[in-house]
Amino acid sequence: MRHSEAGLRALMAAGLDGDAAAHAALLRALVPLLRRFFRRRMRGDEDIEDLVQETLIAIHAKRGTYDRDRPFTAWLYAVARYRLIDHLRKRRISVPIEEVEAILITEGFEGPVTARIDVDRLLSGLPGKQARAIRDTRLEGLSVAEAAEGARIGQSDVKVSVHRGLKELAARLRGQR
Repeated sequence: MRHSEAGLRALMAAGLDGDAAAHAALLRALVPLLRRFFRRRMRGDEDIEDLVQETLIAIHAKRGTYDRDRPFTAWLYAVARYRLIDHLRKRRISVPIEEVEAILITEGFEGPVTARIDVDRLLSGLPGKQARAIRDTRLEGLSVAEAAEGARIGQSDVKVSVHRGLKELAARLRGQR
């Protein structure tokens, strides 16, 4: 189940107010987000689950530092990014300089949150299947197979939907529609 920024923020706030069930629900909801975050930035899958667990522990331990007036995902991805940097440092893994930017970029800061709102607005003008295919594959980082399974459609249908949707968005952005 996917959660919106508002939904995650509400769970976090309820958890901070002492609702243990909301806090547990928040941590469960974060697992797939964190897996995608680390999968995009790591070469192998061997350490991803460890990083997810370490990040969940850090989120639990540092939850008092969350500012309720700021986007939750900004805080979440900052914690995840620091976990990743610590992980790389502990393992003495060197990263080619070209990849450092990809590791440091975090989906959750205010600029990207605003951009996501703009993207959501753009996608809202597309047919639902196209918008979902683009959101799943291009924004959420799912593979075509994962997106197809989630939408219960064929992989070729996902590919065609992404292609047509992006073509439509490009035409709109050029002012042709």
